[in-house]
Amino acid sequence: MTRHSSQGRWSLGPPRRFTRNLLLPATVTGRPLLLKYTRNHAEARAEIAGHHLLAGHYRVPELHARLRVPGGRLLLYERLPIGPGHGLLLDLLNTEQPSRELRTYLDDLTAHYRAVIRRTAHRADPRTIVRKLYWDRAAPGGRLDQYYATAAPVLTDGTTDLPLSHLRDYTLHINEHHVRLDWDATLASLTQHFGSGEPVWAALTQGDPTDLNLAHPLAWLDFDTAGANSILGEFANFLWYTTALGGWIVPTYNPAAFADHPATFAHIVANTPELRHTSIDTADRALRISYRPRLSAPRRLAATVYWHQLVQPIATHLWPGVPLGKLLRPYVAMRILAVHDVTLLAPRDRMLLFARLAEVMDPGFDPASFFLTSEAPCPAP
Repeated sequence: MTRHSSQGRWSLGPPRRFTRNLLLPATVTGRPLLLKYTRNHAEARAEIAGHHLLAGHYRVPELHARLRVPGGRLLLYERLPIGPGHGLLLDLLNTEQPSRELRTYLDDLTAHYRAVIRRTAHRADPRTIVRKLYWDRAAPGGRLDQYYATAAPVLTDGTTDLPLSHLRDYTLHINEHHVRLDWDATLASLTQHFGSGEPVWAALTQGDPTDLNLAHPLAWLDFDTAGANSILGEFANFLWYTTALGGWIVPTYNPAAFADHPATFAHIVANTPELRHTSIDTADRALRISYRPRLSAPRRLAATVYWHQLVQPIATHLWPGVPLGKLLRPYVAMRILAVHDVTLLAPRDRMLLFARLAEVMDPGFDPASFFLTSEAPCPAP
């Protein structure tokens, strides 16, 4: 319920709490504001610093004030015209077919990213960049450990359970393509990759470019991961969120995040892979999974434009001749494993995500096919 002052000079909208933070729309002396309360002082400091870094390069809402309050920090932002069913990239994706408005938006988005990444790209020691979404989650005590170190996860076909620790002894037949997946070796490889200290190409980005964090008209929201980010991590984040998390996993397991954008739920089926058949054969040591990828036309267009107009041009410039599958593999694997605890998902979703993980870890991993960009026509650059 909206509350108004007796003089009508300020009002408060209903609070929203779908993450650890509390968001509260407000109007003060006619000025629309968004109040963001967080209990974590370190995250608040990171958000303030990230907003400051992005402000000169991206369209971001103005940060009017930052206040220490009991139990945390309160940030007062300019409130953009975002409301139920409008104001986010998400709303442009929640349609049956891509609109002209979406096509224009994606052109503007990728053009802006190309310019900023080319202007700010640099080789960086990973200790000096934003580490939250990759390095910290792969480090000892991070999410990989929290989710999987003491778990004994299994895959099931409804009659037979297969412990993930036994996967290395099985041949996986995924849509008739034969692959192998060593679960323990996969976790070890991710820990090793993000613990190696090897320099990475970084650039100034928002870091968590989801369809909830990109406003329409084009603006960037949410800055606790903003700053110098791994360019490959940025790419993996947008592509995996657009093609899997945003249309399928997140609305299924965190529906509160989409309370103001209910059209999201009408499109979950169109963005959920169809699991056609699974079987675990303990005698032949074989796991067979047949599934059909599904992605709505607007989300497929978003992934396609992003791939052709941003990922490929930047990769050609920074990593000429290096296969993109090799570059993106550890980042995509981390997005699959270190956002949600996959072992807690429903058996069907767990099976699908492990099929996708096996495809990523396969030496022949082709990200263009994986993200379904090959199924849509290539737009003009």
